[in-house]
Amino acid sequence: MIASLGQKVDLVLDGGPCRIGLESTVLDLTDGARILREGAISAERLATTLDEPVAEAAGETPRLPRSPGMLARHYAPQSPLRLDAREAHPDEALLAFGAKAPPESVSVKNLSRSGDLVEAAANLYRFLHELDQGGFSGIAVQPIPDSGLGRAINDRLRRATQPAEESRAATG
Repeated sequence: MIASLGQKVDLVLDGGPCRIGLESTVLDLTDGARILREGAISAERLATTLDEPVAEAAGETPRLPRSPGMLARHYAPQSPLRLDAREAHPDEALLAFGAKAPPESVSVKNLSRSGDLVEAAANLYRFLHELDQGGFSGIAVQPIPDSGLGRAINDRLRRATQPAEESRAATG
């Protein structure tokens, strides 16, 4: 991942693995509470803390994004992703989730064998990067629960499936 920066930076300070692994939740409070980008802090937790309803991110890609991570395509590997896959095709790698997944191998990375969404989020980008380097035709991604931190993981995965042209068009 640091290698992907090439000669664009002179120095990288490595603070070690990130506990959660995803970018932060971004909240817009200008007219009520509305999530702009899903992150580790869920809408439910924010609603409890703020003692008011919180509108969840709608997956929109505005012409001028109000927050990083709102483009149609965001942090995407070069290999195409196939979401909600039960198994990988013979030429694909598998990004697995949960105890029923096949054992890890060169072509299988399990985000969390125990089904822990915090562990899955912490492993997401590293495992996508590793599978992307394997020379596979694509990466099949097993279903991730779409609740709590799983919503943020699924948001990143959905954005990673978008064509690069849509991302450019969204920036105007």
